[in-house]
Amino acid sequence: MDPQSAVHPAVAGFSFLLGRWRGQGEGGYPTINSFSYGEELHFSHSGNKPVIAYSQKTWKLSSGEPMHAESGFWRPNPDGTLQVVIAQSTGLVEVQKGTYNAEEKVIKLQSELVGNASKVREINRVFQLVDDELCYVVEMATNLTSLKPHLKASLKKV
Repeated sequence: MDPQSAVHPAVAGFSFLLGRWRGQGEGGYPTINSFSYGEELHFSHSGNKPVIAYSQKTWKLSSGEPMHAESGFWRPNPDGTLQVVIAQSTGLVEVQKGTYNAEEKVIKLQSELVGNASKVREINRVFQLVDDELCYVVEMATNLTSLKPHLKASLKKV
């Protein structure tokens, strides 16, 4: 099914996410060594409900060994904001609220709740489609560190 032909009207403003995206990213934080990774994101939509399903997996570039995975759901709120829930393979869960700009193809998310996390206090994510590449930046705050860049990646649709 062509995802653009059966998009629920409520998710049309951020339906540019739909599909499978692959690329590379870089991570770091004041308390860890910098690293690079391969990544695949998948955004899917059945068309009959106002929600997009999300899954992500990363791997070490050198060996292909799995690193991190997460999955969740993206849905619009009646007030025009976006609600995102994400469960990470580490056991951490995020409830995020944000905004999307359909013209500029930008999504900005801020955590309302980070659950089951002993150290992480806040996670912000910004996604943007730039020249057919999905780029994102993740910022994180812990109980010892204020909000700082943690991950960034650039992915192409496959």
